[in-house]
Amino acid sequence: MPRVSDAEKQKSHQRILSAAAGVFREKGIETTSVAEVMNAAGMTHGGFYRHFADKDELVDAAFRTAVDVSIGALEAADDAQAARAAYVDTYLSDEHVENRAIGCPMAALGSELARTDGATKQSVSDAVGRVAALLESESDGDSGYAQLSMLIGAVTLARLVEDTAQSDTILKAAAAAINKIA
Repeated sequence: MPRVSDAEKQKSHQRILSAAAGVFREKGIETTSVAEVMNAAGMTHGGFYRHFADKDELVDAAFRTAVDVSIGALEAADDAQAARAAYVDTYLSDEHVENRAIGCPMAALGSELARTDGATKQSVSDAVGRVAALLESESDGDSGYAQLSMLIGAVTLARLVEDTAQSDTILKAAAAAINKIA
């Protein structure tokens, strides 16, 4: 069998991470098997161990990938204030509420991530600080954490309720509160 080039191996690795990031957010970490992730990546289960030692390593890498994608535009923006406003608007959108697989991994997986340990727990802690720093207003040292708390809480609550009017009310209330502190 021909040897796979490093470039092809890296492409496969990224395909697995992208698939895992989406499937974990959509279905949850505990209920998603490695075979499901590999199937979503269009690969066989047997190839998994050429990329990761175990599922825990995949969870950590997929979480970090999802965070990078989620806040990439915010980090790269020239106009931080406009980028923060756009991020908050997107975060508090119906599309984000309805599509766990493409949204914030902390909002989609918060309760499961809280039960992790080791490298994943550290990655989650780092991501919380990273996102809070990006949301931070220049006037207050704690506003980033307050805003992140409201964003994650609002999306979580909006996903919990069945009534779309109630969901919209939750999202609008969070947006108003964030505008007051930002």
